[in-house]
Amino acid sequence: MSSIVLATLNARYSHSSFGLRYLLANMGDLQPQTTLQEFTINDNLQDVLSAIVEQSPVIVGFGVYIWNVDQTARVISDLKRIAPQIIVVLGGPEVSYETEGQGITALADYVITGEADLEFRVLCERLLAGVTSAPRIIHAAVPQLDQLQLPYDLYSEDDITNRVIYVEASRGCPFTCEFCLSALDIPVRAFSLDLFLQAMQRLMDRGVNQFKFVDRTFNLNLRISRAILEFFLERYRPGLFLHFELIPDRLPDSLREIIQKFPSGTLQFEIGIQTFNDSVGELISRPQNNEKLDENLRYLRNETGVHIHTDLIVGLPGESLESFAAGFDRLCAMRPQEIQVGILKRLRGTPIVRHDDEWKMIYSQHPPYEILSNRLLTFQQIHSLKRFARYWDLIGNSGNFQASLRLMIDETPSAFYEFQKFCDWLFETEGRRHGIALSRLFERVFDYLTTVRGEDETTVAQILWSDYTRSGRRDRPSFLRKFDLPAPTGRTSADQPLPERQSRHL
Repeated sequence: MSSIVLATLNARYSHSSFGLRYLLANMGDLQPQTTLQEFTINDNLQDVLSAIVEQSPVIVGFGVYIWNVDQTARVISDLKRIAPQIIVVLGGPEVSYETEGQGITALADYVITGEADLEFRVLCERLLAGVTSAPRIIHAAVPQLDQLQLPYDLYSEDDITNRVIYVEASRGCPFTCEFCLSALDIPVRAFSLDLFLQAMQRLMDRGVNQFKFVDRTFNLNLRISRAILEFFLERYRPGLFLHFELIPDRLPDSLREIIQKFPSGTLQFEIGIQTFNDSVGELISRPQNNEKLDENLRYLRNETGVHIHTDLIVGLPGESLESFAAGFDRLCAMRPQEIQVGILKRLRGTPIVRHDDEWKMIYSQHPPYEILSNRLLTFQQIHSLKRFARYWDLIGNSGNFQASLRLMIDETPSAFYEFQKFCDWLFETEGRRHGIALSRLFERVFDYLTTVRGEDETTVAQILWSDYTRSGRRDRPSFLRKFDLPAPTGRTSADQPLPERQSRHL
């Protein structure tokens, strides 16, 4: 039984709520009375409700995000019906902006906007003391980072074994990209480097090998980023994996030198390119040196063992289908391991709305608020690009089709249009984007390359068999049994799948 429950619904079990752990770490004398409860959006919501009510809390704080707002609203609605005396406090990105008129905020007793690390404790202290005069919408002041207790010791053994371990050396972003909530999070503030590295050492001592940094711009402060890389390089051990989000056109020699020393597969860089169209970049307040970006990506791909995850966004104002295709082709030629094709979302509070009238931006009113059409892209075109994005994840990003993808798109006038032809054929054949078994997907790639493209069956079979067995699979799909193929070989360390990653542009 706890006086205070901190709760959220994660997208999946392997994710952990970094924000709620910060709240718990900064509860002060109230920490012993506070319980953290994490659920997933796929859990039965009555079970979620039961688990919360079982604690008999006075206060429940919910972390609300774009991926869980609908489910959280349903839980709160029912909670208020069966236990109206429980005080509900909301926080998180989905309720930090445009709070008026939101269905979920109307259900809550209090809403804390912004960084609530300290403000939540202050509110709980007042409420438990019987003081209820606080405004319903509380705008939290930006905390000084040296005032915060770090949350890393709150990761449990189960977290370390089964969940993503999130860490941050800084908060904020110096850029003003209009589609991103980080544009509202200025200036950049750094945690004490000594205290941060001490916390990282404690995590390593407990067996943590995989660290996902959520800093918006890890390579902004070169002194700090180099110190962190040196820290982990000195402590390198097999299985170490570090994920960073990088500014794409900032990779000086001082960073290149140390990046090059890491063994292959240790580092993953998430590099948000979003668009190569300079006019679009200017329109959405995103300055970017594309020539320098090109040079940096080619360096990383050709001279380091970094796993490169890149992002492009469909639906930006001013970006036509032809412009997006040219950007995709340009990025594809650099051969990053992953290209995430994201659909523009109208996140609450972002200034992208200033383009609505001129570019006829029409968004869904339901989470995740994706673009439906604009002046340059029809609904059907955007819907087709969503299929493209899904199939590219299955074929291009999964690592399962490395050689066969090259056969499909290399030596063609446009990787984008060639893969789009495959997407159209696959959707016409399967009639779905999800639930396609891997063996069936391999067979469909074989059918497409041999019957539509006219490639030699034996050559395609050999290439697909190489792809199929690369990760250690030993069974032979039925469509390959008529071919004389070599016995499968074991998986090498370089072929091991990397830990799952999350895009900030959810």
